[in-house]
Amino acid sequence: MVLKIHGVPKFAYTQIVLVVLKETNAPYELITVDWINKEHKTPAYLEKHPFGQYPYMDDDGFILHETSAIVKYIATKYRASGTALAPDPSNLKATVLFDQAWSVQASDFSPYAGGIVMERLGKPFHGSQPDEQAVQQHITNLENKLNGYEAILGKQSYLAGDNLTAADLAHLPLGTLIGELDVKSLEDPTRRPNVARWWNDISNRPAWKEVLSISDA
Repeated sequence: MVLKIHGVPKFAYTQIVLVVLKETNAPYELITVDWINKEHKTPAYLEKHPFGQYPYMDDDGFILHETSAIVKYIATKYRASGTALAPDPSNLKATVLFDQAWSVQASDFSPYAGGIVMERLGKPFHGSQPDEQAVQQHITNLENKLNGYEAILGKQSYLAGDNLTAADLAHLPLGTLIGELDVKSLEDPTRRPNVARWWNDISNRPAWKEVLSISDA
């Protein structure tokens, strides 16, 4: 069956799901949510996603509504059809290392990268001025966390080991946006060569280029 993804292709969490779908060659249909007119707050939508957010996935009536759960489901179900982005569930150590890497992304990267994006992109979109003091604090926090990334990536190719996983790809939307907003923390090989090597690797994957083309359409 074709996975039905209800989301907004230019927003980060939908993009994470899309890049995993493309890497795994999972069959899918993207159903764009009319977020401008608040489709995600209608009773019909809330029946599927009780928090009124996006994306959510419908796999022949099986509904998931958290990005991390959707990604792990797709990466596990379709791990043999394209790029294997999640470990074999029977491999306990590999599985918990994957979960650890996902937690690093969710706790040590996304809050700070997302804060930068909210200030410099989100606030102007909604008609308010960014707080540059807050931006600088987010950058400082992110830089400190990336020192930990540098240590991890100095010992292995990717966050969960020497194989690419969905936890690496989950950095792509916000990482790309902060670069476009003139925060080059991921790209500087003189300060963090291992982070820069890793970022160059994942950000140039053809699947991500495809997702960006969808988002720009």
